[in-house]
Amino acid sequence: MTVKKSTQEPQVKAEIGKRPAVNWALILSWGGTILLVAIMLAVLFQFNPLTALKSNEAVVSTPITDISLPEIKSSGVDFALARYAEMDTTVPEGIRQYAIKYTVEEGDSIFAIAKKFSLQPESILYANFDLLNDDPTFLLPGWRLTIPPTDGVYYKWKEGDTLEKVAEKYYVDVEDITSWPSNKLDVQNPDTSGLEYVMIPGGYREIQSWITPLEYTARSGATRVIAGEGGCQAPATGPVGSGGFITPTGGFDVSGFDFTSYHLGVDLTAYEGAPIYASDNGTVLYAGWNTSGYGNLIVIDHNNGYETLYAHLSQIYVYCGEGVARGTVIGAAGSTGKSTGAHLHFEIRYYNSFINPWQVFGF
Repeated sequence: MTVKKSTQEPQVKAEIGKRPAVNWALILSWGGTILLVAIMLAVLFQFNPLTALKSNEAVVSTPITDISLPEIKSSGVDFALARYAEMDTTVPEGIRQYAIKYTVEEGDSIFAIAKKFSLQPESILYANFDLLNDDPTFLLPGWRLTIPPTDGVYYKWKEGDTLEKVAEKYYVDVEDITSWPSNKLDVQNPDTSGLEYVMIPGGYREIQSWITPLEYTARSGATRVIAGEGGCQAPATGPVGSGGFITPTGGFDVSGFDFTSYHLGVDLTAYEGAPIYASDNGTVLYAGWNTSGYGNLIVIDHNNGYETLYAHLSQIYVYCGEGVARGTVIGAAGSTGKSTGAHLHFEIRYYNSFINPWQVFGF
């Protein structure tokens, strides 16, 4: 029996002697990954070998030399930047702490000056009582007015004054005085020795009226004569008012003082020569010049207990005793008497009382 040799042996030997093939794709993949990681680390740590190399080369190649600076020489010009406080007519920006002086110019009025310095006219009257005596109508060019830093009373300290007394007199708290910076008072332990002036922010006092109120008693029926060249014996009867009042200027703007305890009417805006209207039906009780400060004056009795007064007129178009209807043009606005600038001083009275016109306009 013949045995056949297997033919598989040579094939096994051949496979054993054969080398495996290189996987270049895998190698390139790992290499790329490593390179990418290295770049990311360089970016993370902000490392650039080329920059460092250039920097080293620059350091090596740049010679180190001493740099001499120019000598600084002092000069009088160094002091040209000094600024000195202007305590005259210039209005500083922001909030002032100190009073300043203002020289009155031609055409000035207390109201225009107050508006220029963003103050109430009363504050200027308070600070200049020795000069103005609470009368805003008399200003002369060249006068030097004290302009307080804020609304309130700029007060000259007197011997025997105390903070408590002054605060009570001008209706404020002691802290209002001690806390104002220019008064330079210690809030905790204020020392008033050496004080000359103090600013009392928010303080106020009564002002003396610069116009003497016309003395008469309102009643139903114009029978009383008002003393003066414009007065007459008016008829006992006449047009009766409606009890409602229109504005005699056609507008409601205030030009000057409003109704107060020392100004018993309203100053309504009106240019020189502007028409002035009867505020309601009535009988003219006075038409002419008046020496009480009103200047050219018209008084109308409305025969119902009310009377109206129109002052500082430049022209008068009615006569005493004449009956007028509501809205009749009775005169022209002006600035006669104790007045600064054209406007209408307007009063309403009911029997013995002065009425605030704003309470009855339009009713």
